[in-house]
Amino acid sequence: MNKTLFFLLAAFMLSPLSYAHGFSNMGEDCSKCHTLTKDEASTIVKTLNPGLSVLDIKVSPLKALWEVTIATGSQKVIGYIDFSKQYLLMGEMLDIKDKKNLTRERLAEINKVDVSTIPLDDALVMGAKNAHYKVIVFDDPG
Repeated sequence: MNKTLFFLLAAFMLSPLSYAHGFSNMGEDCSKCHTLTKDEASTIVKTLNPGLSVLDIKVSPLKALWEVTIATGSQKVIGYIDFSKQYLLMGEMLDIKDKKNLTRERLAEINKVDVSTIPLDDALVMGAKNAHYKVIVFDDPG
């Protein structure tokens, strides 16, 4: 009996991992089976800090995590919740091969300001109004 159990255990441990479809390189879309709603993410985040709110959710570049855009007052941050919904990671995700900071790139994208929406009615304009490049400086004289 011990030999049979040992054989089954060894066969299981040595079997190829390709039978597990939880790996992104197996061609499966994990987000079809694993879901995270905005309400679920909000509940997870609010257990840590009731003042936080979830703005957006998408699958992260690391296919076992959800990328969650979180508002902390007027600031937006990125967090990562694993597919089991047990862990929240805060920090930066780095692409080793391309030497890119994926979190920093995503933060720049979500915090981008559309300068065309800035009212310039009371602005002091210096130089050509039709200039290709524009610099907008905010100052509080008071």
